[in-house]
Amino acid sequence: MNERPAFLDHDPVRLKFGTSGLRGLVREMTDLEVYINTQGFLRYLRDSNAISAAAPVALGRDLRDHDPSSGLSSSPRIAAAATQAIRDLGHPVIDAGILPTPALAAFALAGHGPSPIPAIMVTGSHIPADRNGMKFYQTTGEVLKSDEAGILDAVAAVRSEIYGQSAKDSPFDRRGMLRAAPSAEAIDPRASQQYVARYVEPFGDAEPLAGLRVVVYQHSSAARDILLEVLTALGADVLPVGRVDHFVAVDTEDVTVADESKYRRMVLRHGADALVSTDGDGDRPLVIDGRGRFHRGDALGIVCTELVAARFAAVPVSSTDAIERHLSLPVIRTRIGSPYVIAAMNRAVAEGAQGVVGWAANGGFMTATPFVLNGTTLRPLPTRDAVLPILAALLASAKERTSLAELFGRLPRRATRAGLLDDFAPDRGRALLDHLRPPDASIRAVRFGPSIEVRIDDGDWRSLDGSPAPFTRAAQTIERYFGAALGLGAIRAVDLVDGVRMFFDNDDVIHLRPSGNAPQFRVYVVTDTQARADALVTAVAAEPSGVLRHMERELIG
Repeated sequence: MNERPAFLDHDPVRLKFGTSGLRGLVREMTDLEVYINTQGFLRYLRDSNAISAAAPVALGRDLRDHDPSSGLSSSPRIAAAATQAIRDLGHPVIDAGILPTPALAAFALAGHGPSPIPAIMVTGSHIPADRNGMKFYQTTGEVLKSDEAGILDAVAAVRSEIYGQSAKDSPFDRRGMLRAAPSAEAIDPRASQQYVARYVEPFGDAEPLAGLRVVVYQHSSAARDILLEVLTALGADVLPVGRVDHFVAVDTEDVTVADESKYRRMVLRHGADALVSTDGDGDRPLVIDGRGRFHRGDALGIVCTELVAARFAAVPVSSTDAIERHLSLPVIRTRIGSPYVIAAMNRAVAEGAQGVVGWAANGGFMTATPFVLNGTTLRPLPTRDAVLPILAALLASAKERTSLAELFGRLPRRATRAGLLDDFAPDRGRALLDHLRPPDASIRAVRFGPSIEVRIDDGDWRSLDGSPAPFTRAAQTIERYFGAALGLGAIRAVDLVDGVRMFFDNDDVIHLRPSGNAPQFRVYVVTDTQARADALVTAVAAEPSGVLRHMERELIG
């Protein structure tokens, strides 16, 4: 297949799957590329008999209006190209407009008539405005990693057909943009309405949040109006602030000290009990208590788990160890990314587990089985949801007549902080981690001590069979850069499920993970105090003299 079709004047950049969904620079997400990937996804579903040739497709988008670097229209244009691709394949489009991703997912799972339908959400989530993406939902929910190869095969087939067209026959111009803009669909409000009803109707005329003053930081979140509507309906005194008409990238996993200071000023200025918000597409929650303190998503997950009376939980390996310390239920840790958590939840359901939930360190909460909210049974929603964990915290605070600070203060005293280092190429990140782990890729964890123990895949711990030399070298490298210099002491164990998660004998945890497809390196810290967590992240990720840059210079060159 040609790398460039005859009608283009440039070499196209193909979209790739990231942790969750397709992502790319807006200038590279041409109408052509969006069209090809949209049809590839739907053909994959048709070829696997998941949908009929006439099944409706739900479509939604976030509020990133344009790319500030190129001036190109962003989510509106991408949604229009997806609309044309859906129509050309013979499927009706249900345009849900601007709404949170979980609202679109819940609508699609509830179905059109008797059957669930696929959905496509145009969003870059929390990433900067010069980038965007697409999240695909099949009739069983979010696309999983096991689906990606099949989707990419179908995309390749569509690409071959489209690239074979002449310039005269192609609907795309030399820039890869549609020659004729698709006609707009009428916005269907049902998805947004049903999502609001999901969390309001279980309480009837009651107002369980009465007496709480809540600041809603609206910025450019696709959930900004829905969050306001839900909290107001449940009786909270809601103060909307910070609404803007340009896209603001809010990453609930990388809340900086400067961010916290801004949120603290907001909540204290209004004398509020809490400040709440979400990321760009409304699937990651942000919760600040009345004292101005940020509570990370994995702590919110604990509170939400108690609200829904869960009996099994799946979480990414980067989550706080306060989960196991506080909850008395089975917890399985997975690679980072909602598709891995959902796959673990699905396995648990298949094995007969009840009350199955999962969440991410960034806070999106997922339910794989029905749960009860104020006596009402709600359908599962196995995709990241921001409204449920926000409600869980506020409902628990109101019911127990305690502040959010006191509510979270009851959890084990484990402080967390995540940091992000930009301009760190993925291949260099992987090369750096190779110095901290054994060469055998089947090893998922190592325990150091008088003897070395390893865990292969999901098996039990066993004594090391081979030479200890590679393990000893890795331990020495870890202690050289992270041990005495940072006050961490000796390395006790490493978890290698996703990146390198290091456990030290003073009970501190440092987790290193380079991005799979972006020039970024993430650092996660778990320790006993927030000041300590903040200091460790700064020491590891500081530019240009932090531990990671020091290691990069010495170990990679």
